[in-house]
Amino acid sequence: MTRDGVNGRRRPHLVVAAAVCVVALLVTAGLVRHFVAQPFRVPSASMTPTLQVGDVLLADRRERGTAERGDIVVFDGSGYFAPSTADGGRFWVKRVIAVGGDRVECCDDAGSLLLDGVPLVEPYLAPGTAPSETRFDLLVPEGRMFVLGDNRADSTDSRHLLGAPGGGMIPVQRVVGEADQLVWPPTRRGSL
Repeated sequence: MTRDGVNGRRRPHLVVAAAVCVVALLVTAGLVRHFVAQPFRVPSASMTPTLQVGDVLLADRRERGTAERGDIVVFDGSGYFAPSTADGGRFWVKRVIAVGGDRVECCDDAGSLLLDGVPLVEPYLAPGTAPSETRFDLLVPEGRMFVLGDNRADSTDSRHLLGAPGGGMIPVQRVVGEADQLVWPPTRRGSL
């Protein structure tokens, strides 16, 4: 703080300016996190090799409530993947395999997933990983998505909920955002 040379009083201008800057930064960070991008840490190996345990990604919040085939999305899995947040994480990151109106089945004679009768090419799968050991043939209802981890041998995903209410299909409105940027660690930084 500085002193006014005339009467010796402290002028709080610098303190007030610093406080206003800090508050403005906090408000801006909160708005960015809510409306633009939100960081998430990857807690498990279910998405390897695409994502590694401990990676930090940014979910594009402008894409919330939407899903397209092939997208990697962060979604609120409470009540679907875990009955409560105490039973597991609230937010999950998985790849969208099928959306409303799609028929997805496992598997053809070559071991590939079929999407609307066409073998799905999945270059992102962990090496040596089968597309699925679980057999299924289903039609995804409108407004829902069928999601799988890239590391199918170590992923809790839609296949594990086929007999549960909702049949393993997650409401698209639960999408928090599309995972489009890897920001940590610096050696892996880049677009997904």
